[in-house]
Amino acid sequence: MSRHELTVRLARDGGAPDAIAALLDEFETLGWLSDRRFAAAYIADHRARDGAVKIAHALRQRGVADTLIDELLAHLDADARDNEVARARAVWQKKFAAAPTSAAERAKHVRFLAGRGFSSQTIRRVLAGDDD
Repeated sequence: MSRHELTVRLARDGGAPDAIAALLDEFETLGWLSDRRFAAAYIADHRARDGAVKIAHALRQRGVADTLIDELLAHLDADARDNEVARARAVWQKKFAAAPTSAAERAKHVRFLAGRGFSSQTIRRVLAGDDD
């Protein structure tokens, strides 16, 4: 859970803002709370089925700083970035039995992959059957 999520939850339960901030500062000092660790774990858990766009959006919704998100996503090893096409292909094949045969079907496949957070370049490569 991110610092922002904990702040919201504790405030909702009636905590005083100053007391919440002091408590969470102490947790960070003791190493019990870390947005970096949370974001890294979230990325590791979700990158098999979601694209970088969706992961980044979900982390922003949870109050993780954009700079931290960009840094962690940039530090994915080259294999993981290249592997996004393979992950997208696996997600796509699980949903659809065959390649689209009409423009309407293709649009449906594109919307599905875009909804999973894959980039337009990745989607084009998957639907074109590009294995590079």
